[in-house]
Amino acid sequence: MIFGYCRVSTRGQLENNSLDQQEQEILRKYNNAQIYKEQFTGSTTDRPILNKLLNELKKNDVLVVTKLDRLARNTVEGIQIVQSLFDKEVSVHVLNVGLLENTTMGKFFLTTLLAVAEMERNTIIERTQAGKAIAKQRDDFREGRPKIYHKSTTDHALSMLEERDETGNKKYTVKKVAQIMKMSESTLYREMRKRKAERLKDCK
Repeated sequence: MIFGYCRVSTRGQLENNSLDQQEQEILRKYNNAQIYKEQFTGSTTDRPILNKLLNELKKNDVLVVTKLDRLARNTVEGIQIVQSLFDKEVSVHVLNVGLLENTTMGKFFLTTLLAVAEMERNTIIERTQAGKAIAKQRDDFREGRPKIYHKSTTDHALSMLEERDETGNKKYTVKKVAQIMKMSESTLYREMRKRKAERLKDCK
């Protein structure tokens, strides 16, 4: 039998790496494949669907994945998983690589590919952490997703920016409004640009 395994991270998706896309790639090659899917991060210690599948695989079965890093968390685990499948006489087909065979060259190719995949994953993590460290130095940095404000809140904040004092000068600065309304300055500037663009569009 032919079994396809698809995995994605619950923390968000990389482009062209969703469960549906992985499934479609496998089914284009093997339209009779039985698909197993789960959403777990690559660093998690328990992947019940994968464990169940690995236990079910028998001699002459084929396990198909789109990429090696969908199957393993690191080089050591990848080698262990694939070698255990080789021992059961199960074939492993990685769609972006090819069929991995239980030979000296096959094992060398596997080790090299998994090492590269792990290096790429670590590089992405390092870049993300570096970007976050730089962002934290900004005064308007907030951990997590940006807050979504109700339209009435942003309307009021923007109206405050239009208020003038007795001399005709602006009564509030963006920084002051942000402090009063408990909003970030970047949110106010973004909303100001958005509404300006909408006004220009209406004028056309």
